[in-house]
Amino acid sequence: MYQDATVGMVVPAYNEEQFVTEVIETIPEFVDRIFVVDDCSTDGTWSEIMSTVDAMTTLTASSEQQTPIADGSGPTRPPFEHSIIPVRHERNRGRGAAVKTGYRMALRDNVDVVAVMDADAQMDPDNLERIVAPIVDGDADYAKGNRLVDSSHIEQMSRFRLFGNLLLTGLTRIATGLWDLYDPQNGYTAISRGALESLSLSDLYDRYGFLNDLLIRLAVRDMCIAEVPMQALYGDESSGIQYYSFVPKLSVLLLRGFCWRLWMTYVREIVPGR
Repeated sequence: MYQDATVGMVVPAYNEEQFVTEVIETIPEFVDRIFVVDDCSTDGTWSEIMSTVDAMTTLTASSEQQTPIADGSGPTRPPFEHSIIPVRHERNRGRGAAVKTGYRMALRDNVDVVAVMDADAQMDPDNLERIVAPIVDGDADYAKGNRLVDSSHIEQMSRFRLFGNLLLTGLTRIATGLWDLYDPQNGYTAISRGALESLSLSDLYDRYGFLNDLLIRLAVRDMCIAEVPMQALYGDESSGIQYYSFVPKLSVLLLRGFCWRLWMTYVREIVPGR
């Protein structure tokens, strides 16, 4: 628990056998539930996850309750403790789909705050408390990392990655109407249970545009979004985003989201019969 709030952590993983164990092992102890979602990796990620679970789990429930469950189905978990719940998609569905699986499980278990930390070891676990705090304190419905607020935070970011991020920041600002928004591709996030319950998770985009789509839908609902300055951790891992193909696809998604936001915010209420 963090203060009096239960905290869940979703760890979406795809072909991260080199890093996933480190990520799980370094998640702070105040996290009550860790939902590790393997999006049908083609390497040894699932084996690494299960080996880590075998070594770390503290569950004392029945063997049925400890069995990995497919796509988030299964019985409700026992009372809260620092437990790891491994899940594996039967087919690759995208990062957004993996996060949504974790979100559904967290809602089922009545977790108060749900954070997301990718399995690529680029997110410093020491920052988790700063991500969770605005939600627990009631200052925000959704909190996200921001690597662009200070020049010292982007020293390790390649110029190409930085250019792509700044471009997507501008496009996402237009789509969401959130003009103070930075670093929309930062997946280090936390969200309140109330905000999650207000969303239709099935409507959210399944792949890398998930974060941008989620921001649009939160903006339409007038949810408060907190920016948490942080520095990224870059090592031997490679980014799963190919900006030359990702930006055009995401631009189309953002255009649709922009039009949907205008409809929901300004038009729907004045159209007869709507």
